[in-house]
Amino acid sequence: MESFSLSASGSITKLSSFALLLVVLFFCSSFTSTEAYDALDPTGNITIKWDVISWTPDGYVATVTMYNFQQYRHIQTPGWTLGWTWAKKEVIWSMMGSQTTEQGDCSRYKGNVPHCCKKDPTVVDLLPGTPYNQQIANCCKGGVLSSWVQDQANAASSFQVSVGAAGTTNKTVKLPKNFTLRAPGPGYTCGPAKIVRPSKYLTADKRRVTQALMTWNITCTYSQFLAQKTPTCCVSLSSFYNDTIVNCPTCTCGCQNNITEPGSCVNPDSPYLASAVAGPGKSSNAPLVQCTSHMCPIRVHWHVKLNYKEYWRVKITITNFNYRMNYTLWNLVVQHPNFDNVTQLFSFNYKSLTPYAGLNDTAMLWGVKFYNDLLTQAGPYGNVQSELLFRKDQSTFTFEKGWAFPRRIYFNGDNCVMPPPDAYPWLPNAGSRPISSLLHSAFTILSSLVFLLAFA
Repeated sequence: MESFSLSASGSITKLSSFALLLVVLFFCSSFTSTEAYDALDPTGNITIKWDVISWTPDGYVATVTMYNFQQYRHIQTPGWTLGWTWAKKEVIWSMMGSQTTEQGDCSRYKGNVPHCCKKDPTVVDLLPGTPYNQQIANCCKGGVLSSWVQDQANAASSFQVSVGAAGTTNKTVKLPKNFTLRAPGPGYTCGPAKIVRPSKYLTADKRRVTQALMTWNITCTYSQFLAQKTPTCCVSLSSFYNDTIVNCPTCTCGCQNNITEPGSCVNPDSPYLASAVAGPGKSSNAPLVQCTSHMCPIRVHWHVKLNYKEYWRVKITITNFNYRMNYTLWNLVVQHPNFDNVTQLFSFNYKSLTPYAGLNDTAMLWGVKFYNDLLTQAGPYGNVQSELLFRKDQSTFTFEKGWAFPRRIYFNGDNCVMPPPDAYPWLPNAGSRPISSLLHSAFTILSSLVFLLAFA
C-alpha cells in the first residue's frame, strides 16, 4: 500500500492528488441535478413566441404567445409569471391582455407616461372578467394554462405589448435576454431568444395570408429538482389477496418536527386548524399538510380489488392532505404493462400516452369536467377515486412479484415516490411466508431437542 507520508519522496504530489480527488468527490456528491428530461414526455416544453406585428415611431407592437406543449404538466392558480431583461433602454408604453407587476422609474417622461420603465419587467396575466377593451384572444385566464392532452384549446396564453426606445427595423431591434418563467413557483429554465421564420396568419375569410415582421422563440423546460427540494406525492399499495397495506415510505416528503418547527403539520381534530389554515400572515401557497408518517400533500393509493376469469379490477384513490390547496385540472400519469388492454374506466377521463414507439404501457387520467376535476383541500371531501377494468393477457398476466402494481406514477407532472419493491403485498403461497414458517418450525424443533437433551 502506498504511503502518503510527507517524508517520502514525491509524497507531496501524491497528497495533492489525493486531496484533489477528495474535493472532486465532494462536489460530485453535493451537486444537485437540474436535469429537465422527462422519459414519459421527452419533447414536452413551454414555447414562448414573440411576433412583431407593426412598427411604431420609436419601437414596435408585438403579440407574445405562450404554448404549453407538455402532455400532462399544466400551470394552475395563481398562474404564470413571465420576466426578462431588456437589451437596451426599452420601455413598455402599453399592454393588452396582461400587465407588469411594477411600473418602475418613469420620471424622465413627461406627459404620456409608459406602462413600465423597469429594465427587468415582470408580467402576469389578467383575470377573467377583464373589460373587453383590455383583452386580446387567448388572454385573461388568471395565468392558468392547461396541459396539451387535457385541453388543447386552453393550452395557450397571449398578450400584446407596445415597446418603445427599441429600434424600428429588423436590424436595430435587439432581443430581450434572461427570460424567466414561474408557474407559479420555480422549476422552469428558459433558453435564449432565437430568431425564427416569421409567423404566418390566415385572415377570417381564409383567402389571404399575412405574416409577422419579425419572430423569435424562447423555449422553457421543467425540472422537478428545481421546483422543490422534497417530493410532493407518494404511492401506497394494497390488494385483495393480502391483508397488508403498504403505506408511503416514512418521511417521504418530510418528517414531523414539532420541536424545532412547530406548526409544520396539523392534526384534523386540532382546535387550532381553522386559524392555522387562514390565520393572519399565512400565505395561501405555503403548504399546510395533515400530520402523517409520510408528510406528503398528495397520496395515490393503488388497490388490486378483484380477480375475474378474463379480467381484473383496480381501484385508484387520490387523497389531498394539504389544507391550503385545491388542485384544479389535476391529472395522473400511470405506467403499467396492462394498459394496452384497459377495458373500462369509471368516472375518470383516459388517454393513452406512447412515449416509446410500439409500447402502450402509459396512461393519463384526469377528472370529468364539473364532476371531479377539482381535488379539494384536506378534509372529508379531499379525495377522488375511480376503478379500472383490465382484460388479462394470459401470456403476461400474473399476481406474482408485484406485477399487478404500477411501475411509476406522476401527479400533476411530478414523479411520486413508490414503496420499495420488497415491501409490496405478496401472494399467500409465495415468498416470505413459507420461508418464515419453515424457519419458525426449525427453531421450534431445535428448541425441543435442546430441552429434551437437558433433561436426558
